[in-house]
Amino acid sequence: MAVSISVVVLLLVLAVIFLRSGGLKVTHALVCALLGFFLAGTSMAPTIHNGVAATANVVSSLRP
Repeated sequence: MAVSISVVVLLLVLAVIFLRSGGLKVTHALVCALLGFFLAGTSMAPTIHNGVAATANVVSSLRP
């Protein structure tokens, strides 16, 4: 759960930065959000979740 919240916060920060810089329009952000909601309801959702969790585990195990 903590990884999901972290990813959501990171994506929210990136979206705000892109919106302020003019690189992302509001309509584009809405389409991306809708895509995420629709993907969450598909059969690919567990695969995407497992991939994000595995990537988070690999990144958290790295030591600089």
